[in-house]
Amino acid sequence: MCGLCGTFGAADHWTDGLGEGTALSPTAERRRRAQIANEVLGLYGLKLTEWANRFTLTGRTGKSAVVDQFGGIWAEAERLTGRACDPLDPAVIEAMEARQRAGSHG
Repeated sequence: MCGLCGTFGAADHWTDGLGEGTALSPTAERRRRAQIANEVLGLYGLKLTEWANRFTLTGRTGKSAVVDQFGGIWAEAERLTGRACDPLDPAVIEAMEARQRAGSHG
C-alpha cells in the first residue's frame, strides 16, 4: 500500500510495457506517453502527468483523477469532462494534423 495516498498497487497492464528498442526507464517511458497523450487531451482541456507509477488527469476546473493504467485514461477523461473523448474522432485527428502542419512551418 502506498504510504502517501493509501491505495494498493495496481496489477500490471499491457500498456505498462516498454516499447521495443527504448532505452528509457519505466518512469521516463510513462512520462513520454503522458506527453504524447497531452497533445490530444489538451483539446479537451485536460492534462496528464505521471505520478508515482500512475497517471494524474487534471481538468481546467481543478477536478482530477488518479489513473492506474494508460488504458483507463479515456474513461476518466470522459468522466471529468462529461462528454465523449475519442482520440480517433476525425475532428481530433484534423486538429492534431493542423497543429503539426503549423509547427512544421513555423
